[in-house]
Amino acid sequence: MTVRILYFAALRDAVGLSDESMALPSGVGTIGELQCFLADRGGDWAVLSPGRNVRAARNQRMVQSGETVAPGDEVAFFPPVTGG
Repeated sequence: MTVRILYFAALRDAVGLSDESMALPSGVGTIGELQCFLADRGGDWAVLSPGRNVRAARNQRMVQSGETVAPGDEVAFFPPVTGG
């Protein structure tokens, strides 16, 4: 299954990409599994490691790590935003 992945703010700066399309390997079917798969690239991708404060959206809707990913989805990762 192929998905489009977007990276925002400090995550975009750390990984050096704003977006990419990717065919996911078998076993990657949730937002959390996708995040771990990306973090396992190593190096700068560690910003997506479990336990890091990263938010995710699927098709422009905020989701939790257990949310299922479907073919053609757009998944966005970004750091939390503070306001004031």
